[in-house]
Amino acid sequence: MSESLFSLEGKVALVTGGSRGIGLSTARRLLKRGASVVLTARKLEGLEAARLELAEAGFDRVAVHAAHSSSESGMREAFSVALERFSGMDIVVNNAATNPSMDSLAEIDLALFDKIMDTNLRGYLVVAREGIRRMRELGGGGVIINISTIAACKAMRGLGAYGISKAAVNSLTRTLAAELAAEKIRVNGVAPGLVRTRLSEALWKDEKTAEDMLKAIPLNRIAEPGDIAGAVAFLASEAAAYITGQTLVVDGGMLAG
Repeated sequence: MSESLFSLEGKVALVTGGSRGIGLSTARRLLKRGASVVLTARKLEGLEAARLELAEAGFDRVAVHAAHSSSESGMREAFSVALERFSGMDIVVNNAATNPSMDSLAEIDLALFDKIMDTNLRGYLVVAREGIRRMRELGGGGVIINISTIAACKAMRGLGAYGISKAAVNSLTRTLAAELAAEKIRVNGVAPGLVRTRLSEALWKDEKTAEDMLKAIPLNRIAEPGDIAGAVAFLASEAAAYITGQTLVVDGGMLAG
């Protein structure tokens, strides 16, 4: 397979939740492949820190825009930044997510449940819709990648609401893929297992919990954000040109074990 199939030279990407963790690592990987990237997150200070970190690594084709992913006006402005700065929109990475509750579904505060659904599901649809609109305006074609979780595939204690929201994201991925295939817009997902990020630190920072989870991971290590970024970069490239409607599990073999 030609190495050029993995190149993203000249492509323009928008990554939500891009100030840290999987989002920032994904941005770095896309930049290495030649793309220009717009990072979005709720807090401008985090985005500016991420932009500085990327600049120090030699990446200057980066723009940032602070907005909540479920805000239609905020995301509309973010995509406008991509067009104004880089004159395109080819890749959308839906990564922003939240999980403020580890309670069982029987005990969860419904306000927190609504917050999870607002960010993890409604936000993904808002971002996807705005990305689709811009891709259509530019003549069609593009890639949308939704970050999911293995908790969408297997019940996991403390991750009930989070898993439900991402199970819906998996359905969103399949439905959008079917609806948009004729327009040459591919839609796929990536479902990580346990990743060393702030979102999941309640799991990997607790020694006993981390030990128990490692026993269930055949590769015997917790994933780093770069492990997920590699899968995203692949799905964004022409190497994955015939893949759509799929959610790629990246869990070190956890579901298979």
